[in-house]
Amino acid sequence: MFKFKSLKNLINNFTSKSTKDEDEVDLEKIAAQEQKQFPFETLVAATNNFHPSLKLGEGGFGPVYKGTLNDGREIAVKKLSLRSSQGKKEFLSESKLLARVQHRNVVNLLGYCVHAAETEKLLVYQYVANQSLDKILFNSDRRDELDWKRRYDVITGIAKGLLYLHEEAHCRIIHRDIKASNILLDDKWVPKISDFGMARLYPEDQTHINTRVAGTNGYMAPEYLVHGHLSEKADVFSFGVVVLELITGQKNSRFNQDPQCRSLLEWVYKHYKEKRSLEIMDPAIVSSADPHQVAMCIQIGLLCVQSDPKSRPNMSRVVLILSRKPAILEEPDRPGHPGTRYTRPRQPIASASASRSGSSTASGISQSFGSTATRTATLSATMSGVRSPKSDPHGKRPMRD
Repeated sequence: MFKFKSLKNLINNFTSKSTKDEDEVDLEKIAAQEQKQFPFETLVAATNNFHPSLKLGEGGFGPVYKGTLNDGREIAVKKLSLRSSQGKKEFLSESKLLARVQHRNVVNLLGYCVHAAETEKLLVYQYVANQSLDKILFNSDRRDELDWKRRYDVITGIAKGLLYLHEEAHCRIIHRDIKASNILLDDKWVPKISDFGMARLYPEDQTHINTRVAGTNGYMAPEYLVHGHLSEKADVFSFGVVVLELITGQKNSRFNQDPQCRSLLEWVYKHYKEKRSLEIMDPAIVSSADPHQVAMCIQIGLLCVQSDPKSRPNMSRVVLILSRKPAILEEPDRPGHPGTRYTRPRQPIASASASRSGSSTASGISQSFGSTATRTATLSATMSGVRSPKSDPHGKRPMRD
């Protein structure tokens, strides 16, 4: 098995290459040595010749099918869309970056397949029973399956998966497309980060890298969307959006609750400043919610979506707080606006330190989680005015490189 002499050598190799092609050569060596190549015939048999009844879904990459190997293992087979030239690059990126990634909260890539003179390319994953988070969270018929405990566990699991990618994996990886549809849930509701088609390696000695913008409307950090500045704090921003979506049951890119707020993030912040944070909860979790945990997650979510990336916590701190370690968090400022690539970029928003006033600001959550005020008896009453969001069966197409 191919091994690196040291993590330092890996980073040096990555940072010292003069061209992208040279970078890819090293990653191809990893993939060739550490992934299993499946015969095309094996995948045809496992999926009953990619029968339509076994199709799990389809995204910008291509269709995904459920299959069963001869040894009884259930798999998910992702086929590269032949119509997408960009999909080829995503295939290479995903297969290389996942070659050595192994974590409970990251989907397990079992192998790959190249067939018919490289015109057909497939990725083979472990099968995840409950499909993607968005198909449950934004589905009015299934939302009740996600009680507060499950949602809190999903938040914690995503945080641990991102911490692994950012700080603990063989090389630092920025996912670039964290969103509800890229979080898979297994039969025990354990969340698994998936779809690494847009992921990037992140050199240890750099504060950020510059790259063309690629991502999904409603989840991209302002500094990345406007300037192409990519760091792990871009994933932190996306994570914050997902946290607030899990609490509210609403999709940021389709938010329409309040005409005075241009996004779900601003709506949550408005309630936070008015000491009405708990009113933004999805009605489906009111009966099972722990108000202390909800309040904590709202504040974490708002801190993760700050305009200034320096004001956002890193994932190690988020995981520490979610593991119930006593902590005092800063007061969040107005969140950044993810926006869309197709609108005229706004001027960069002032940093949190410049906009924060000297006086203390009102909030619905105490800065100390040990003294968070709870109003359990009034939850049902306060939730009466919150409407359920409309489901989004198709979601937003990612914007690719």
